[in-house]
Amino acid sequence: MSRLLVIGCGALAAELAALKRANSWDQIDIQCLDAALHNRPERIAARLESLLADQCGNYDRFFIAYADCGTGGGVDEVARKFGAERLPGAHCYEFYASSAVFHALSDAEPGTFYLTDFLAKHFDRLVVADLKLDKHPELEPQLFGHYRKVVYLAQVHDDTLRASATRAAARLGLPLEIIETGYGQLASSLQEQVVRMIP
Repeated sequence: MSRLLVIGCGALAAELAALKRANSWDQIDIQCLDAALHNRPERIAARLESLLADQCGNYDRFFIAYADCGTGGGVDEVARKFGAERLPGAHCYEFYASSAVFHALSDAEPGTFYLTDFLAKHFDRLVVADLKLDKHPELEPQLFGHYRKVVYLAQVHDDTLRASATRAAARLGLPLEIIETGYGQLASSLQEQVVRMIP
């Protein structure tokens, strides 16, 4: 049986595992890089390339479960080098919501701070702690003063995650809008990869 390695962002680990389990995609293996790399996007491409180089010869196909994610084409360059494809769009907000919906949201309010399930759950660690806002709250107006609203793109309906998103918006002093996107193009992109493996 052909095997596919999906190399994903750690922010997608739960969603990737859920899709694999729900669809019985036994021919897929998943490895994820640390989600904190999004705070240093210039390092993402090199980490992807290193992992792919280590796995060459072990898989028939590779799929990169990253969008561009601030790499300025770095993910695309790695994908070309290894004959792989990646998720569509500039970032996870776009492939969860779809390009049309995301661009409509952005056009309606450019000053939008977006959350996903992962970011809602880990807001205090990835935003507050990593940006040192817990130690330097005076930085908050500089970092978030231009935002006008928070949009939570929800992958699953979960009251705990909704409460986390509500707290995050309150921390930023912004109104919250919740849009249930499901897995969006993450699901359809993986499905397409599996179909291509069928002889």
